[in-house]
Amino acid sequence: MIDFKFADIGEGIHEGVILKWLFEVGDNVEEGETLVVIETDKVNAEIPAPESGVLKKKGADVGETIHVGETLAVIDDGSEETKTESPGDSEPEEETEPEDSDDSDSDDEKETKTESAGESGASVVGAVEVSDEVLEASNEHEEDEDVAEKNERVLATPAARKMAKDLGVDIRALSGSGTSGRIMKADIQKAAEGGEKASTTSAAPSYGMPNLRKENTRRVKISKLRKTVVEAMNRSNTLIPATTVMDEFDVTELVRFRKEAKATAAAKDIKLTYLPLIIKAVIQTLKEYPVFNASFDHETDEIVYKDYYNIGIAVDTEKGLIVPNIKNADTMSIFDVAEAIETLAKNARDGKTKIEDLRDTTFSITNYGAFGSKLGTPVINHPEVAILGAGAITKKPVVVNDEIVIRDMFPVSLTIDHRVIDGGDAGRFMVKLKERLSNPIALLLS
Repeated sequence: MIDFKFADIGEGIHEGVILKWLFEVGDNVEEGETLVVIETDKVNAEIPAPESGVLKKKGADVGETIHVGETLAVIDDGSEETKTESPGDSEPEEETEPEDSDDSDSDDEKETKTESAGESGASVVGAVEVSDEVLEASNEHEEDEDVAEKNERVLATPAARKMAKDLGVDIRALSGSGTSGRIMKADIQKAAEGGEKASTTSAAPSYGMPNLRKENTRRVKISKLRKTVVEAMNRSNTLIPATTVMDEFDVTELVRFRKEAKATAAAKDIKLTYLPLIIKAVIQTLKEYPVFNASFDHETDEIVYKDYYNIGIAVDTEKGLIVPNIKNADTMSIFDVAEAIETLAKNARDGKTKIEDLRDTTFSITNYGAFGSKLGTPVINHPEVAILGAGAITKKPVVVNDEIVIRDMFPVSLTIDHRVIDGGDAGRFMVKLKERLSNPIALLLS
């Protein structure tokens, strides 16, 4: 008998709603067949059966919510021993706690167990988000004995530990509000916002709404995706001292190049926007300035350089913002990138984005120019260290060789993590990007 658990599938997804069961109780199911489809705040995840057997029990019905760690299904595989299995590539981490601790399942604890720059629609105004609360494999065995002994006395789930790491909170300094002093995510958030231990009895600073009149107002609960946006933006703004540099590029030659290349693209049934050209120029510049394609580990004071280029593209959907990425975009032609953008954007709008499409983004681009906006201050996709904002390309009178001429001008914003990237670095990055977009023929050589 197999007790099939709903495990962490990454990207900060800790719960989901049963969208569709493909088998009924009593049906035979084969290993690898899609057993159930679960709607999360990011994607609709198809969960395969771990073994062949008879479906004996459903952990939740269609429309009901299931949390990470809860039983998803019970499958009779013919064995007498009850085995526990979880979907995904790895088992969810277990909590580190004393053997005699109280492990009662309160509701709170269940939560922790668990013609513009682009025309394709693969664009959005403003900030880009991607949930990144992937529960990492524990590295506590690598710590010295004193630290490891302290960690063993801390009651906290992997989700809480990851959150503390991201927010720079020393989890060992907190006394939790959960059962047996368990550290809850709310405790960590309070410590990060107020700089106070969660165990203090003094009232925490209130950020709630003031008393509002009830007449002529209405309240609407935010969606799961919007809640993810809120959490991602809070995390980014809490951790990253960001600053934005802006410039305006003369892309008259780029406009001419794209116009000529559209006929070739059309013959291949490809819609060529400016975004693939921008992506190719960005990748060339990232290779010249690799720190922009990196991440910063503030616990170890290390810059993590990445030798792969997965470019995230913000897509505006009916449910909200989602940022899938083009894997290994540096190995693709401009036409290949254009096709990838179209596929990712369509899947996002149709609710078919896969978890793999959201993982391991190295650098993101948000294209608010698709809606006619010129400049903005995009928010960095933590744990990335920079993000490019693309505005609308417009014709403007500019001075060239002491003469006023009409040119195609492209406003660009670059937000950087000031912990590892200085203003001078950002300026040099922008200069090189401008050179490449002003000379589009060079893009074909990459």
